[in-house]
Amino acid sequence: MLIIKPLRNGKSNGAVILALLLSLFSLSVFAESVLTALKPDKTHKTAIHDMVEQLNSRHYVKLSLNDDLSAKLLDAFLDDLDPNRLFLLASDIAEFQKYRSTLDDELNKSSVSAGFIMFNRYRERMVSRMESTIDTLPAQIAAMDFSIKEDIELDRSKATWPANEAEADEVWRKQIKKGVLGLRLAEKDDEGIIELLSKRFKNQIKRMTQLEAEDAFQIYVNAFASLYDPHTDYFSPRISENFQINMSLKLEGIGAVLQMEDDYTKVVRLVPAGPADKQGQLQPADKIIGVAQGKKSEMQDVVGWRLDDVVDLIRGAAGSFVRLQVIPAIAKSDEARREITIERNEVKLEDQSAAGEMIEIIDSDGEAHQVGVIDVPMFYLDFEAYRAGDTEFRSTTRDVHRILGELLSEGAEGIIIDLRDNGGGSLAEANAMVGLFIESGPTVQIRQSNAKVIKEGKRRSSPYYTGPLVVLINRMSASASEIFAGAIQDYQRGIVVGTQSFGKGTVQSVNPLSHGQLKLTESKFYRVSGDSTQNRGVIPDIAFPPLYNLEEIGESVLDNALHWDRIREAHHRYYFDLKSGMATLQRKHDKRIAKDPDFQFLQEQIAVIETMRSKTHMSLNIDLRKTERDAQKVHLLAMENRRRVGKGEEPLDALEEDSEDDVAMTDEESEVTVETEEDSKDKDKERDPLLTEASHILVDALPYFLPERLARRP
Repeated sequence: MLIIKPLRNGKSNGAVILALLLSLFSLSVFAESVLTALKPDKTHKTAIHDMVEQLNSRHYVKLSLNDDLSAKLLDAFLDDLDPNRLFLLASDIAEFQKYRSTLDDELNKSSVSAGFIMFNRYRERMVSRMESTIDTLPAQIAAMDFSIKEDIELDRSKATWPANEAEADEVWRKQIKKGVLGLRLAEKDDEGIIELLSKRFKNQIKRMTQLEAEDAFQIYVNAFASLYDPHTDYFSPRISENFQINMSLKLEGIGAVLQMEDDYTKVVRLVPAGPADKQGQLQPADKIIGVAQGKKSEMQDVVGWRLDDVVDLIRGAAGSFVRLQVIPAIAKSDEARREITIERNEVKLEDQSAAGEMIEIIDSDGEAHQVGVIDVPMFYLDFEAYRAGDTEFRSTTRDVHRILGELLSEGAEGIIIDLRDNGGGSLAEANAMVGLFIESGPTVQIRQSNAKVIKEGKRRSSPYYTGPLVVLINRMSASASEIFAGAIQDYQRGIVVGTQSFGKGTVQSVNPLSHGQLKLTESKFYRVSGDSTQNRGVIPDIAFPPLYNLEEIGESVLDNALHWDRIREAHHRYYFDLKSGMATLQRKHDKRIAKDPDFQFLQEQIAVIETMRSKTHMSLNIDLRKTERDAQKVHLLAMENRRRVGKGEEPLDALEEDSEDDVAMTDEESEVTVETEEDSKDKDKERDPLLTEASHILVDALPYFLPERLARRP
């Protein structure tokens, strides 16, 4: 399965990690010498009329279609069209200011004419830039001097628009020089560089000619929809069809949620137990820049392609192979490369089901303890079997209940529920699974757009697991995962450890329009404590170092994300007095990880990545770049050897050279993880330091789960 999802360029990303699916087209692509201006048709007039009506009547957020919203729409649309200020000029932006207070009036009249005018101007500027670049590329590259001291601003999203053609030429010159330098450092010759870049620009020109009025309409009205919240989207008829295919979970592919960011196809998340997840190399926030069929065919550059066209390339029959060329998530520019080969397959329910294992932990006194771990990759329910009356239907709660019994019978002294990378799924299953650990009570509150609050939970008392419990989360734990973790935390039924979760606390529905469909946010989740899970997510009781960058992934990163707030607390009991033990547990945790070589290595990795991300400019001097690259290799070797020595292993004399299918990194984008051939063979046997530490915390917490530590009922 391959899922496609739109979010606004570089800001509303991440996913934002939902199972709702959509395609948004790349916004700096595709044109020809003679462009015919795109114009809205009558289907767009009725579609925008229906869309405005539904947003006004059904959306959780009540916005007024006024001059203020008009100004925001203008800015959002221009940011979407040209996020890095590469094509439009300051004179264009000044001309478009006449629309600052009139776009709302147009929408009220079911018109989108201004949006098409601005989009056509963008096409003209972009086409002209691509064509002139192709014509002059060999001469430009021949004239480049990489010995001078010169740098480039990496993020131009807040820069001023080029004042004139000359200033725009200078901005573009540095963009081309950056790309050429990166390719030279990756040992490509000038002939190969000219061929690659020319082909890329020609593809962009060709694809611009393929744009139709529907494409311009979708881009404009999605800029409008994003003002309500980042999960409200317009689906064109073509994308609506894709949405239905994806929702059926029958689509064969690599198992990934994708979105557009600038000219790149970006991985939002991986479907648990899907082909890409099992293969292990593709990661959230990686950017796909090339796709090839099979193990030997030519790699096709897809920078600047429409997202749905990239998706079509990646899809394929089960058992076939696809090769992806990606820019790793840690890279700040497009010079990094990794080639990944994935065998396509259908994502099956049984592959995504909960699984259990036993971990042995030795405490500080040398005593061995058995800890049961239940990995829950998603909250699932086999609806077809359930509706058919099959008494053996698969569901998360049924599987966890079975595994829980097996682990306890094998001597587990406590249970860890591992929700890392669990992007959600069935809310009913999340609620039901909470019921395995509490006697009865509410598990979630849902506030609708009319302010009515509905409480869901376990209505009848029944037997439940009463022993020690830890819930492990990370930044990719979202939606239903946050409901479960939040309820366990609010009831003081267990300890939540890991990193701050995603913060996706809203509910969407997909509704038909006269032309296409509209996905809109109708309600909002709240915990039994009254806290929303929206934006803030679940804050762990004991925090681990974040593997994902919290400033790039999560609901709080998205433009116009709904805010965090509170409603009235739902009546609930407290099962244990866990808060009284947190200071002691935290102290033991800090002392333990200070000596743990894997945790120290992880923290050093994070520090390197943060240093890279803090850079606002990149040098265009080749000698300086090589010096920086060599220095970083020395630093990475020292990091790896500190880890190896700490684990009683032999240090390395040098890092292993990257294979053809591995990362060819340059400068500050150098890979920060080190994996030798021996490490690769033993990868499955390697301990998970985060899971091991969660197990230690559970063992430390055993005294706090004794009956005499029961909390009083409120």
